[in-house]
Amino acid sequence: MSNDAIVILKDDHKQIRKVFRDFQAAGPDATVSKGRLVTTMIELLTQHTYIENEVMYPRVRELLPELEDDVLESYEEHHVADVLVTELAAMKPSDERFDAKTTVLIENVTHHMDEEEQDWFPKVREGLGRKQLQEIGEEMLAAKKKAPKKPSQPSALKKTIDAVIA
Repeated sequence: MSNDAIVILKDDHKQIRKVFRDFQAAGPDATVSKGRLVTTMIELLTQHTYIENEVMYPRVRELLPELEDDVLESYEEHHVADVLVTELAAMKPSDERFDAKTTVLIENVTHHMDEEEQDWFPKVREGLGRKQLQEIGEEMLAAKKKAPKKPSQPSALKKTIDAVIA
């Protein structure tokens, strides 16, 4: 596997998109399989947002200050996804709003990933170059090993985001 930061993030995106497709393909009565898929979704998204929030975004913000607005928008998009993930983690697949909440999460995260891949990643690749992206990728791989698989409480997450943005 490549240690290029963007390649790592795109690989995560592929895994996340596959779980999204599997959820969407499950029938309306597939409560058990949907529950397992959402558990996997939560784990993947929690790890992914952790390495972006803890490594990628701060490093890009430091090295490419002209992308500050993009980074701040990404933090906010993560916040929305994290709220939905935290709420889903507390729900049962049989809950009335489980499918609807999951659909909103999928729509929001898909928009975020599309924006990153089509707009943000090309700017980052152009601005940083191969060596810096590999160094950041190494940091991300190390962070992924200690990344949580379950969402933290919203107040703790908000404190982390506020501290990073400050």
